[in-house]
Amino acid sequence: MNPVTTTTFLYDRTFDGLLTSVFEAFVRKEFPGALLGEGEPLPLFHEGVYTVVTDTEKAGRVWKALEKKLSGRALTMLTVSYLSELPELDLHLFNNICKAVRADRSIETFFTDDDVRFVTDTFRRVRYERLRMMQFVRFQKAKDGTYFSLIRPDFNVIPLIIPHFQDRFADQPWIIYDVRRDYGCYYNGSEVTEITITEDGRTFDPRTGKLPAELMAEDEMLFQELWRTYFKAVCIKERLNLRKQRKDMPVRYWAYMTEKQ
Repeated sequence: MNPVTTTTFLYDRTFDGLLTSVFEAFVRKEFPGALLGEGEPLPLFHEGVYTVVTDTEKAGRVWKALEKKLSGRALTMLTVSYLSELPELDLHLFNNICKAVRADRSIETFFTDDDVRFVTDTFRRVRYERLRMMQFVRFQKAKDGTYFSLIRPDFNVIPLIIPHFQDRFADQPWIIYDVRRDYGCYYNGSEVTEITITEDGRTFDPRTGKLPAELMAEDEMLFQELWRTYFKAVCIKERLNLRKQRKDMPVRYWAYMTEKQ
């Protein structure tokens, strides 16, 4: 095993940047004690700082090495866990990749290893958030026929949920916008485009996700009221269990859910 130093690696927080960091570590024979994004506060005790310049060719070489050592599921686990954006994930993910490259066989089931376990647990959390978003996205129809939804997920799951909605609503234009990360995706009926809505161009209320009445389709308010009525009608008052309801439908999602407004 290569020795870990107290050198800090700085990178641009992209996945290619992370893979480039692995490449540079092997070339330099120096493995960081901390891996941080550019501009983040440095550790109190560190020997030095090395700034990694993202190189897609170097990143590609590391990825090809991983493809020889890991299954497709394990590779997916690396990329999906990265979408968590957890600051503590960086070094765990870096170490996991280094161990996978060095190992004679796949390490994906080495759950006694702290790095493997942390990445696996993070992967499961991101996948669960993806499932929640697929369940709780609520669309509003605008006058131009576009369906609009605002979300605020804990993790950056838009890349994971877009294929689902592209398949489910293949013949309808829609926008799903992550207000926490200030970007979203627009589907025009044939292709998906990543978008950012400037502050001046925002017509929605970021607290409720609602479009103003003048931009809604004529029957949208009626459909929203019908959905709320249905939600109330199927709720059996005598069997109401708020604790279970909050478990199945966490409160943090309620702000953008029509039936809870």
